[in-house]
Amino acid sequence: MLYRILTVLFVCAALAASATSTSQAAASGSANMLVQTNWLAAHLTDKNLVILHVGADRNSYDAAHIPGARFLALSEIAVSRNGIPNELPPLDDLINTFERLGVGDHSRVVLYGDMLGLFATRAYFTLDYLGHGSSTALLDGGLEKWSREFGAVRTIPAVVTTAKLTVHPHPELIIELPALRPIVSNHTAVLIDARPPADYAGAASGSGIPRGGHIPGAKNVFWAGTLVSRENPVFRPAAEIRAKYIAAGAKPGVRVIVYCQTGIQAAHDYFTLKLTGFRPVLYDASFFDWSNTFGTPIETGAGGQN
Repeated sequence: MLYRILTVLFVCAALAASATSTSQAAASGSANMLVQTNWLAAHLTDKNLVILHVGADRNSYDAAHIPGARFLALSEIAVSRNGIPNELPPLDDLINTFERLGVGDHSRVVLYGDMLGLFATRAYFTLDYLGHGSSTALLDGGLEKWSREFGAVRTIPAVVTTAKLTVHPHPELIIELPALRPIVSNHTAVLIDARPPADYAGAASGSGIPRGGHIPGAKNVFWAGTLVSRENPVFRPAAEIRAKYIAAGAKPGVRVIVYCQTGIQAAHDYFTLKLTGFRPVLYDASFFDWSNTFGTPIETGAGGQN
């Protein structure tokens, strides 16, 4: 009996946190970046609504997806280029991908997906880069929350009609190594590392990382730390997320550059930075590029974790 009571209290607290996050996001002018499951349930049949399930492969989508959702493969929005993984594909390829999925000029796009929504945030960044961030949102809590509250999922792929998408690219949302090096040397921007603490500290390193650690001066805000839990991946209250970034040095008017290993985890911090009122820039090639470049300095240790 006590277990049931505690479970109910936990779920209620998580839902309250989600609601608080939404209201505080509205206060920062970013309310359109998140939608709640009850909103989506009420708008499933909207003419211009496009729901995208973003995954590494179709397995999770084929097993269960929100009614009407279309499958977007991560490999269609993150490709290897010049030996660096998970870079943005050519513009025409991105346009073709989204048009094939029915994303057009008048679409309202809602994203969710695998890895606690991590891949969905990469899709958000991609659409923001294409100039459609203002009409794109994440589903707070993803399929996990939807299934828990509504239960109704599908295994049959959605019928899709192609659309016409006009893009207005924002290359200024991405920074590359030559431009980053003097910024690091002169300490003229706040750097946020979205990786797990062990990777940041240099105690661990992922595939293709010859030198562990982090870019000098970078602070660590682990992307998953902005979620309530793995079992309930709704966003923490916006004020709590914002406090993490302020503790890392972010503040209005100061340039914020976010990176990770190859640009996927950093897209999650990009989303939460923007959600809480900052205007981040993504170092898409990330630490993979930095670590593999001769002469770039690297720091180790956990001193900048938040």
